[in-house]
Amino acid sequence: MATVQHDDAGFILTSQAEKHDDQYKIDRERSSVEKVSSEDHDIERELDGVHDGLEFPTEYERATLRRVSDSIPWNAYLIGFVELAERFSFYGCQVVFTNFIQQPLPTGSRTGAGGQNGQSGALGMGQRASTGLTTFYQFWCYITPLLGAWIADTYLGRFNTICVAVTVALLGHIILIIPAIPGVIEKSSAIGAFSVALIIMGLGTGLFKANISPLIAEQYKRTKLFVITIKSGERVIVDPALTIATSDVAVAQYYYLFVNIGALIGRVSMTYSEKFIGFWLAYTLPTIVFLLCPIFLFIGRNRYIRSPPTGSVLATALHLWKYAARGRWSWNPATTWRQLTADNFWENAKPSRLESKGESKPAWMNFDDQWVDEVRRGLKACAVFLWYPIYWLTYNQLNNNLTSQAATMSTHGLPNDVLSNLDPLALIIFIPIFDKVIYPGLRRMGMNFSALKKITAGFATGAVAMIWAAVVQHYIYKTNPCHEMASTCENMVSPLNVWIQTGAYVLIAFSEILASITGLEYAFTKAPKNMRSLVMAVYLFMSAISSALGEAFVSLSADPLLVWNYGVMGVLAAMRGFYSG
Repeated sequence: MATVQHDDAGFILTSQAEKHDDQYKIDRERSSVEKVSSEDHDIERELDGVHDGLEFPTEYERATLRRVSDSIPWNAYLIGFVELAERFSFYGCQVVFTNFIQQPLPTGSRTGAGGQNGQSGALGMGQRASTGLTTFYQFWCYITPLLGAWIADTYLGRFNTICVAVTVALLGHIILIIPAIPGVIEKSSAIGAFSVALIIMGLGTGLFKANISPLIAEQYKRTKLFVITIKSGERVIVDPALTIATSDVAVAQYYYLFVNIGALIGRVSMTYSEKFIGFWLAYTLPTIVFLLCPIFLFIGRNRYIRSPPTGSVLATALHLWKYAARGRWSWNPATTWRQLTADNFWENAKPSRLESKGESKPAWMNFDDQWVDEVRRGLKACAVFLWYPIYWLTYNQLNNNLTSQAATMSTHGLPNDVLSNLDPLALIIFIPIFDKVIYPGLRRMGMNFSALKKITAGFATGAVAMIWAAVVQHYIYKTNPCHEMASTCENMVSPLNVWIQTGAYVLIAFSEILASITGLEYAFTKAPKNMRSLVMAVYLFMSAISSALGEAFVSLSADPLLVWNYGVMGVLAAMRGFYSG
């Protein structure tokens, strides 16, 4: 998504996935909770720092009283404000990167502002350089969350890692302002400071995004049933299992709201700042808003529930996979694949198997056979993500080439980079429509629109979006005074109205609903709960692979090859989608 991108939407989408198996979750977790409660149901009060002063139900009350969910702690919403500020600054800066890198400094301008009828720009490095740098930035932002999760799980914990992330990202934001300052923006050396800022900001972003949504989720700690009397005088049981199952959705809705508010305001306001004032303001305002992050973290420092580092599931899972793969490699790729995917692949890595052979366990093998089975299920659930690097190639056109395409059309005073907000607006409108109207309607009609069919439809819709963009590009070449050199045609653009791009943005939004959301639903409903961080790590890594693949197509991101660029992306998405279906 352009506003809530696929990595940021992970928490949102996992909550949507969990809605489909809520009843199973409630029953399973309620069973666990009641097992704990049954041991002390005759105790009215217990002091443990979490359940202090609560009244526990008797056996009779557990069987007869109505059950309700608990309230969501305000800590979760306070963290949401931190996310709002971070997303405002992240997207507010990112939306103007393409123009800053690609377009030249307007004649007579010392700020890069294009004005009402001009085109904003700064470095003038061309579309290929712009696509290459923004694609690298995406890659960097998607691969660093693996580092952020590992640091949090192994050394610092989530809250402390977020504090480090905010400090690093703030430094990056400050450096980003430097190449946009009048007197610096005119010099070729501005690209150096800009590149350093991208690296530092990407590192901070990765450390942040890996831990912010899990920190929100862990703010609710109660695990035991307890009794309260509501305003009507009725005694009811507050059920933590019900709370866990329903609060995921509630917190996700607010998280989604915070992300969208921050990102949309940031993107729209910064495109106008860039166009009418200059890039220095488009980079300074997000930095000022970002200062809210450390403020809110400081305000809530004694309120947040912080889980200590317990070791990285990802690191242990990688150790386990490496151990299980011993002796299964061959110079013959077919043999290697067959042995790595064999049914007994995980058996030799189980602790019980080592004990039966009299072999000593490695120091990191501090788990049982059940944990090995959970890793197997988690990685098997992640197999659906192997299709996605090709799909994200189509999505990533939003962040660079489609913005560049808009600059070659008649914008009628509209900033060329503001149209990308059509994608998140479409998502906000159509996600509930798909979830509440279209999918239930298809089920009532007896149509089995399974997860894999949705994913296939999502890939196909992404391909159609690229066909739309390719057709628009063809007519831009046909109607531009410079024809197939449209992006370098000085002060002359195609008479085509920029709003013709709308179809590409909306179709990409539809493809995200069908492919991205469904992919996470499919994986998360099949993965064990304690493997979901591993699932998200693999999901983000697939996005990083897609950005790396995108670098291979940078040569197509320039005139006169842009029709081929969109066409190739569309064909790849269509072929992969139909193959996976």
